[in-house]
Amino acid sequence: MSDVSLDIGQGLFIGMLGPNGAGKTTLMRTVLGLIRPAGGSIRVLGEPASRGNAAVGYIPQLRSLAGNMRLRGWDFVASACNGHRWGLPILSRAARQEVYWALDMVGATELARRPLMETSGGERQRLLLAQALLGRPRLLLLDEPLISLDPHHQHGVVTLVKQVQQELGITVIFSAHELNPLLGAIDQVLYLGRGQAALGKVDEVITKPVLSRLYGSNIDVIRMKNRIFVMAGDVEVEKEEHCHHA
Repeated sequence: MSDVSLDIGQGLFIGMLGPNGAGKTTLMRTVLGLIRPAGGSIRVLGEPASRGNAAVGYIPQLRSLAGNMRLRGWDFVASACNGHRWGLPILSRAARQEVYWALDMVGATELARRPLMETSGGERQRLLLAQALLGRPRLLLLDEPLISLDPHHQHGVVTLVKQVQQELGITVIFSAHELNPLLGAIDQVLYLGRGQAALGKVDEVITKPVLSRLYGSNIDVIRMKNRIFVMAGDVEVEKEEHCHHA
C-alpha cells in the first residue's frame, strides 16, 4: 500500500476485506513487527510496531494442526504460554490459571481433556482463540479464521469473537474473504485493494464508487435480504476470490 493513512479506534471490531494480493496478511504481519514498512510508519497501541508485543494476540492464516492432533485441548493452549516452541512447557501456577481462564473465555473448558483429533473445525478455532488470548492482549488479529468452515461454524466463530471483544473491551481486526458472515458483528470495515484502502462503516465503504476505485474496475453493490453482494458484471467478486484462493 502507498500513501495510505489509517487510524483504527480502540475497542472496535474491524472486518478487513479485499481481493487476493491486496495485502491483508502483510498488514497484519507489519502490525506484529514481523515486516518493516517500506515507507512511513505504523504505531500499535500508541507505540511503534515491534516483534513479540504481548499486547497483540494473533491467529495466523491456515495454521496447520496436523503435528498436534494427539494433544489434548489443554496442552495445545498451554504450548503457547512461553511462545510457540517445540515441546510442552512446565507452567507455573499462575500460567496454569491463565490457560484455564483463556479456555473459559472461549467456552472451551469441555475441550481441555479432548484430543484435537476428536474436535471439529469450529472447536479448533476456539482453542486457537484461547491461545491468542493468553497474556490478555488489547489487540487481536485474526487472519482468515473462517476458511474451510461451513456457514454454521462461521457464524459460531464470528459470534464468539464478538462476545470476547465486547467482554474484554479489546480491538479486533478480523480478516475475511466475504463480508456477509461479519455483518451484524463489525463496527467498521477496512477494505484493501490496488495499494489503496478505505476504512469506515459498512454503508460508507461498501459502495459502487469506493469499491470500483479499490478494484480498478466497475463494481456494483447489491443489497438483498440483509445480505450484500459485490458484483463485477454477473460475477460475485468475493465468492470468485474465495474459490480462487482455495
